Amino acid sequence: MEAVAPEEVGEASPVTTPAGDEDSGFPAAVRRTVAGWRNGGVGHRAAVAAAAVSVLLLLLLAVRLPWAGDLGIHAATVDRLRTDLTDPGDPLVKADVDSPYFSPWMLTLAVLARVTGLATFTVLRFAALVGLVLVVTGVGHFTRTFTRHRAAVPLAVLSVLFLQGWTAFAWSGFPGLLSLGLCLAYPSTLAIGIAFHLWALLRKGLERRWGWGPFLWLGLLLGAQMLIHQFTGLVTVLGLLAILLGARPWPERATWLRVGAGCAVALALVLAWPYYSFFSLLSAGNLNPIHRALYQHLWSHYGLVLLGVAALALRLRRDRRDPLVLFFVLGAVPFALGGLTHQWAWARVLPAVMLPAQIALAVEVTRVRGTRWARASFAAVTAVVLLAGAWAQAGTLNYVLRPQALPSSLADRPYPKPWPSVTWAAHYVRPGQVVMTGDYYVLRMLPAYGPYTVESAYPDFFLPDEQQRADATKRYFAAHTTPAQRAAILAHYGVRWVVAPVGYHGLATDPSLVAKATDPAHRLRLYEVRSTAGARAE
Repeated sequence: MEAVAPEEVGEASPVTTPAGDEDSGFPAAVRRTVAGWRNGGVGHRAAVAAAAVSVLLLLLLAVRLPWAGDLGIHAATVDRLRTDLTDPGDPLVKADVDSPYFSPWMLTLAVLARVTGLATFTVLRFAALVGLVLVVTGVGHFTRTFTRHRAAVPLAVLSVLFLQGWTAFAWSGFPGLLSLGLCLAYPSTLAIGIAFHLWALLRKGLERRWGWGPFLWLGLLLGAQMLIHQFTGLVTVLGLLAILLGARPWPERATWLRVGAGCAVALALVLAWPYYSFFSLLSAGNLNPIHRALYQHLWSHYGLVLLGVAALALRLRRDRRDPLVLFFVLGAVPFALGGLTHQWAWARVLPAVMLPAQIALAVEVTRVRGTRWARASFAAVTAVVLLAGAWAQAGTLNYVLRPQALPSSLADRPYPKPWPSVTWAAHYVRPGQVVMTGDYYVLRMLPAYGPYTVESAYPDFFLPDEQQRADATKRYFAAHTTPAQRAAILAHYGVRWVVAPVGYHGLATDPSLVAKATDPAHRLRLYEVRSTAGARAE
């Protein structure tokens, strides 16, 4: 059975005052707060209230589904699968190819939409709710394997949401408040929620010496999670490895055999998945340009996590094989190597650096020993840092409240602004029809309503003519391209519609195009292609 420190088992015991420490000079409110965090008093209630408000905000975001990112490709994925479960083709372009977006979770959502007749975005709101529940319960589940202090779980939720940096930052698979607010419906959110539960279940399984069955089920869940979001799957594996290496006592041979059997089940599911080849992703093209931003502004994006690193140092002093410390190291090494070698894609392992530090802080702030001054100092610094993180991400409120309802100090906080709607074009373009456009937003949003685009909005390593499609789009909108050449490009890709800037290079006078609609900002215009039957394909 795994050894656990006595102070980490059961409910918090009353705080005792060391002799000579009564006149510590610390404000009484802070002393009451740290005592409350440990005893379920005012500090505990404050942590619970703050966590509840944060989760309520995320719940509202699950209903609103703010669109300032990759929501379109996930909506398109559900839509393609609900139309054809066996051969959906590419989610964005009209091509019969595999796609890593066709995961078990997307398949589940598509079947739900097909059986119930629910709209795609309604199903995505359900996905957001499920993802939110899994993340919040997963954080609590994992935290309780380290401590039973009642304040630790709400503090862990707050740490995961706010212990980031002092500037606004959002990225899929990074469970800060702003990131989750934008990505609740994404597969990455579900995957990180599953990860927390997997880590907790493995710790319980090692402690309670589970038999073969539970480990096989864990393997099945791991395999599904790796198919759902591959980057988060890697983070999950690092966490599971850290838990195994940090287990006390060292797992017996029978336990390792059961772990191996679970890994075999995960591998079998990954290999048997029919919608795409998981291991072909290892030879995917260059992902570095997309992820270079994750190595920029390191201090302002992630600097507050240093307080969690200090909590890890406390744990390291007590146990050289502490699982959270090992988890942190297993994430920090490849992240650092990626930065040194300019392999920017390795930055996707960063949650393996941040999450153990965030959980460690929540655990340590409720169990720190020493003088009252030390305890109160740790509690006060933690509160200040979490408030700083919350202030950095306060712009998230703009997704659920009108600016007029917020003080100017909050309404002006930075956040990714919602993208302009494309429903003005989706009203005319039917599902399955092909659109030629080079507009950043239309490329990423219009496929959510059923149409295809000529160019893929995202890198697609399963699409053999990805570069040719991008080149054809550039040629079509080039100033020197003749009407005949444009018509040939449209014919080659079976294009029915064109979306271009208003007055762009004479498209308004092209006899093969008919203007149908203009967006509300009068920035873009939708043209219907009259006929491309006689055009020669390039």
